[in-house]
Amino acid sequence: MILEKAKVDFKEVMEGLRNFVLNLRKNKYEDVLKAYPNIEYIEGKAKFSSNNEIEVNGKHFNAENIIIATGSRPSIPNIEGLEKVNYLTSNNVWEISSLPSRIAIIGGGAIGLEIGQALQHFGSQVFVIEAMDRIVPQAEPELSKYLMNVLEEEGMKFYLKARISKIEERSGSKILEVLTAKGKELLEVDEILVATGRNPNTEKLRLDKANVIADKRGFIITNEMMQTSNPKIYAAGDCVSKRLMLETLAAREGVVAVNNIFGIKSTIDYNHVPWVVFTNPQLASVGYLEQEFVNNFGSCICNIVRFKDVPKALIMNEEGLIKIVADPNNGRIVGLHVLGPMASEYIIEGVLAIKLGLTINDIIDTVHVFPTLSESIKLAAQSFIRNISMMSCCVE
Repeated sequence: MILEKAKVDFKEVMEGLRNFVLNLRKNKYEDVLKAYPNIEYIEGKAKFSSNNEIEVNGKHFNAENIIIATGSRPSIPNIEGLEKVNYLTSNNVWEISSLPSRIAIIGGGAIGLEIGQALQHFGSQVFVIEAMDRIVPQAEPELSKYLMNVLEEEGMKFYLKARISKIEERSGSKILEVLTAKGKELLEVDEILVATGRNPNTEKLRLDKANVIADKRGFIITNEMMQTSNPKIYAAGDCVSKRLMLETLAAREGVVAVNNIFGIKSTIDYNHVPWVVFTNPQLASVGYLEQEFVNNFGSCICNIVRFKDVPKALIMNEEGLIKIVADPNNGRIVGLHVLGPMASEYIIEGVLAIKLGLTINDIIDTVHVFPTLSESIKLAAQSFIRNISMMSCCVE
């Protein structure tokens, strides 16, 4: 029997995705709010009138404490001609119903790569334009390079250390003038996805009326208790000035803010927060990068293990890298970085190790399940004391 190549209805997939998100939003947000009789939901645009008063739809509301959680929106770069062509962002890309044959993605971070690889797998030719010298620049360089090699093998094209001087539309196609060290190149595509970061939704809040200080981009500055410069006003989520923008982090920040409002002292440590790029393989990270720790403390001990030394990865025919960063003075783990299959499922071991101050020996002395992908963390720890390629499985 000859099996035909599977065909995917892109329009139906996108419709299913939209319906899933709508149902999840209703079940987990709208219905949850309605379940609490002491919550009053008001739809409108708020702005501060004073330290303890906001105005919404012409009505004024006073409160002893206020939490700002206005979120963020895609940041749009100042590129000549961009405003004259239809472009996609992470807000509206989900509305497309036909697969673009060729798409340019401006930005080589998590959003651009996740959406880009998905479209590449559907059959699009994807071009990524990144201003930095590597993709996912906030990750360990070895992992960034490895991920880029994987994506290139799948057919994705990259322009690094590049910028776009102008964009114009000709005969239904979008033409990008891309400048690199090699010179100028004209790139013709059907669609453009802008994935160059986020801007906070704070510019219309009149923060000055409440004595709330923001940074130069408009992100609200908070302390570890999520208090703003006005101790009666708190902030949480993507409107806060910080390095990571994550849904789970926003939720934790909200809990910290509420706890402190009710007199339960609570703080947040961003160094314990994991983040993931949901490509395949996934890139997951928590804690210090090698160079960060060296810059702050002078030196570190670091090791990288390839997934070819992880039996479960061999079973799955998957590859990747795992890197541990540790304090040379005491062996305490300060960073864990994984590029591998389902890395998001076991990065939490690194989170707990860093949060609890565990050492390399603590990981070695903990029995792991064989064969699993999480065993890679133990193997990475063992690599500090032995050649793991020359030992049998499950050596303690």
